[in-house]
Amino acid sequence: MDQSKIACITGASSGIGEATAHALFSLGFRLIIIARRADRLEKVTSDLQTKGADVLSIVLDVRDSKAVENTFQNLPNDWKSIDVLVNNAGLAQGLSKVYDGNLSHWDAMIDTNVKGLLYVSRQVLPGMIERQSGHVINIGSIAGKEVYDKGNVYCSTKFAVDALTKAMRIETAEHGVKVTGIHPGAAETEFSIVRFEGDSERAKAVYQGFENLVAEDIADAISWVVSRKPHVNINDLVIMPQAQAVAGVIVRK
Repeated sequence: MDQSKIACITGASSGIGEATAHALFSLGFRLIIIARRADRLEKVTSDLQTKGADVLSIVLDVRDSKAVENTFQNLPNDWKSIDVLVNNAGLAQGLSKVYDGNLSHWDAMIDTNVKGLLYVSRQVLPGMIERQSGHVINIGSIAGKEVYDKGNVYCSTKFAVDALTKAMRIETAEHGVKVTGIHPGAAETEFSIVRFEGDSERAKAVYQGFENLVAEDIADAISWVVSRKPHVNINDLVIMPQAQAVAGVIVRK
């Protein structure tokens, strides 16, 4: 692969984002890695640089539209031509019925999963269109394909990601830009710890009794997607553990 190619990954301080950064470095990409947590991002940056990666790390909350605009408008000139954007930043908070939901949880999920993805894409896509090349990968979820009990707002945000991915693909195809949606099932990252607000025991129980996906499984799929021939686009990938037949059904032993 051309060693000058640049991949930008949001939510890169842990989980799928961190694993994707390592995977795309292995393919020869220079990396822009973005996350809110400065300490975690610094560690990921150090780990990548130890391996020889060319990394620009940026502490940024994708929910802040002005900060996102300022960040991308002021990238150093040699980092402006982003070839691959991985919209990975996202979260789930709480498990409740709509009628007793936590409004702050709703805002956090909508602002991060939907608006954050839009804010970043709005800044990166014009450059891809101008260059008539690029690849956007939106990390959705099986929750964007199937609704499960108490998943209401989280599922809604991931359905939105699925819809936006399809819309982007329609709107950018004439400009030589690829758009892919990747939708993981049960993957053990910090996802459930965040959902349960730090309750590690409750989070751990989600993944007991079966072999779940891990971040590297999704990163491996992203590597495969971006390394296809120029005329080949992988529109949509749903990736599930073998034990998870649908969103709400897991065979546990």
